[in-house]
Amino acid sequence: MRVLRSLEVWKLGIVNYLDALKLQEKLVLDRKSHRISDTLLSLQHPPTYTLGKRRTDHNLLIPQSNLEKIGAQLYYTQRGGDITFHGPHQAILYPIISLRDNGFGARSYVEKLELTMIELAALYGVKACPGKTGETGVWVDERKIGAIGVRISNGITSHGLAFNIDPDLNYFRHIVPCGIPDKEVTSLRRETDSVLPAEEIIQEQLVSSFARNFCYSSLIWKEGASIFPDKEETK
Repeated sequence: MRVLRSLEVWKLGIVNYLDALKLQEKLVLDRKSHRISDTLLSLQHPPTYTLGKRRTDHNLLIPQSNLEKIGAQLYYTQRGGDITFHGPHQAILYPIISLRDNGFGARSYVEKLELTMIELAALYGVKACPGKTGETGVWVDERKIGAIGVRISNGITSHGLAFNIDPDLNYFRHIVPCGIPDKEVTSLRRETDSVLPAEEIIQEQLVSSFARNFCYSSLIWKEGASIFPDKEETK
């Protein structure tokens, strides 16, 4: 008999990367101790470069001192993967879910994340596929449209995926995206002839694809206003 499972989805809007990182760390602890159920963060970031735990600083192609000039920040993380860029007009999902409860291994989890983005692209007539060996993420021919970088701690996931709706692709010129040289980065806007709806709708479609691939029977939506209770309100 199929177990009916629900997923709580937090719609956060644009969130500073460090705030989102701290929130994920708290939620991972809460999920490990069963204080919360599976949770999915849906958000965007201001212009931000992040490095994975391998610390491949050489793939940042400009001095760190120049980041402020281009309006970007840099953060080091404990996720897998290489350097990547996050910014406005990019749909980001951070799943805080129990792989053990869901019956997924690490490999199948990543494959499901790939499929989530492939299905979204297909809605707009874009044929995407997983990367070749050594090429993480989701690609349209030789152009990368979606990145994946995950962390799994005691069976609980964090970090996740980033799908390019219509970000400023110039930011990718300052890095070797995901450590893969001589490859382009693309976006849904660039690849489709379809008229795109509001980005909120596209992000909700991405969430729906995620829920379907991970067999959640219902979604519980939560808006972002009360999610950062420890932050002081601006007076």
